[in-house]
Amino acid sequence: MVKVKTKMNPRAMQRLSGAPARALELTIQGAKDSILSDIMAAEVVPKQTGELERSATIDASKSKRGKVTITYDTPYARRLYWHPEYSFRKDKNRHAQGEWLRAWAEGKKTRGVTKAFKELLKKLAGGFIR
Repeated sequence: MVKVKTKMNPRAMQRLSGAPARALELTIQGAKDSILSDIMAAEVVPKQTGELERSATIDASKSKRGKVTITYDTPYARRLYWHPEYSFRKDKNRHAQGEWLRAWAEGKKTRGVTKAFKELLKKLAGGFIR
């Protein structure tokens, strides 16, 4: 018979339990490597005056459940987003298009999102996750 005695470190456990939510928030709205800054740099949001890009907000209130939302809050944002057939002007944002978030949500940019999240999670977990 083998007896094992363990002692839990409450600080480490607290750090581990909060790391995924914080990593998700930072992946979306962190500094230079965030998804929002990547979207702006990709020049995919239709632009005439820049109001649509400036209206982007992030709701991280449900990050503990794994959900973060990017919202564009103008009266015409929904119409522009759901109509990719429109002819968007390309003089200000050269890749302007409808459904501009799709590449990050389910397209070719998801790998970058996943990679950024993993790196942040490892860093925030303090070495407990490899």
